[in-house]
Amino acid sequence: MPINSFDEYPMSWKPDIGNSSAPLYIAIAQQLEQDIKDGKLLPGTKLPPQRELADFLDVNLSTITRAFKLCGQKGLIYASIGSGTFVSTDAASNKILLPTNHTTPMIEMGSVLPDNFANEDITRFMKKMLNEPSVSKLFQYGRPESNAWQQEAVMKLFEWIHFQPNQPILLGAGGQNAIVGTLAALFQPGDRIGTDPMTYAGIKTAANMLGIQLVAIQQSQGEMTREGLLYACKNEHIKGIYVIPDFHNPTTHTMTVATRQMIAEVARQKDLIVIEDAIYSFLKEQALAPIASYAPEKVIYIASLSKTISPGLRLSFIVTPPAYRKKIMETLYNINISVSPLMLELAARLIHEGVAQTILEKHRTYTKQQNALVNQYLGEYQILGDEECIFRWLLLPEQFTGVQFELLAAKAGVQVYAAERFAVGNTKPVNAVRLAITAPEHQLEQALIILKDILESNGDYAFVD
Repeated sequence: MPINSFDEYPMSWKPDIGNSSAPLYIAIAQQLEQDIKDGKLLPGTKLPPQRELADFLDVNLSTITRAFKLCGQKGLIYASIGSGTFVSTDAASNKILLPTNHTTPMIEMGSVLPDNFANEDITRFMKKMLNEPSVSKLFQYGRPESNAWQQEAVMKLFEWIHFQPNQPILLGAGGQNAIVGTLAALFQPGDRIGTDPMTYAGIKTAANMLGIQLVAIQQSQGEMTREGLLYACKNEHIKGIYVIPDFHNPTTHTMTVATRQMIAEVARQKDLIVIEDAIYSFLKEQALAPIASYAPEKVIYIASLSKTISPGLRLSFIVTPPAYRKKIMETLYNINISVSPLMLELAARLIHEGVAQTILEKHRTYTKQQNALVNQYLGEYQILGDEECIFRWLLLPEQFTGVQFELLAAKAGVQVYAAERFAVGNTKPVNAVRLAITAPEHQLEQALIILKDILESNGDYAFVD
């Protein structure tokens, strides 16, 4: 029996596990997860202390600890040292940012899908390649390593962003595949990784799947601070960090050289593994040196072609220190078997013959035109992101939350993504939404008119059936 009476005692959560046949810690974890999904426990709710819950349920403290650990690994709750345990900000939000089949027409400004016109150039090039007598050899299994000619093509690609790695390049089937492979190879369930307080949803879903907990690192002016990193190393026991230095997703921020150098220095000092996601770096005409160039022995650098050339080219390029190379290569093989030799050969030829560069320049020109349209309609509001970025970060007037605005926009026929989808742990998200600007021009203009009408309505948007 509990030591204390809880009949009149206020608790934010009083679980009922009487009907469960599962082991106690699993029953408690399942009840906690269900109550979060059902909306009985809202994001940000502070959970009762573990000892209090143990007394209420008449179980050992270790049982509560195990249950909380399970939910923490799923990203449902977040422990803050000295403050307690909270329901994660994004616990009830959809973290998978892919287009869905809507029952009514929807203009896509949520998912970041590069424009389609460049695919015509790739199609013409591919048809020519498929007519060659030796093309059948490209339908064999591939390897995580490319041949010398393909390696040369990747190195040429990296020259565009002034990066000259001195290690052979590993291959993955897209950026997300490379991220998952790196996490699975180098981290264990229960490990902690530092990230920005708002970060790419894909790292959240990958960490959740692998039982890895993300920890929000203190920021100043949109960038990790040395003090925040050192605090997380000492108190949160992080094993690594994940960063997007160029066109940070979702905030569009580009990290300064000083912060890149600081992260490299702290990584060396504290033996941190840095995952540098450079998926948007090729979009910048004047790219800054990556973190990997300052600490090549501590950084796994990941680049891909999906956002810069074509989503259908499911290829990522991974520069890894020698110490991690074998583990990552084996993991990529086990979770993906191989990349497509056909896609790899196509990408290499596109790069060598200058077609990829031409496509990239077309993307940049188109993105600048799209951003000019965004600025025309939403320029009076706080909207971050420069002319080369394929998404924008709209800071909303105080009468809107990100979730409310996302719902209003969806009801009006425009898909955008609220800040809550990107929040890490107990981060309190700003009132903001991410806007992908890659829809066809006529659709983008229509969507921007709708979004502006919602902003001007002060939340009382009138929908027309």
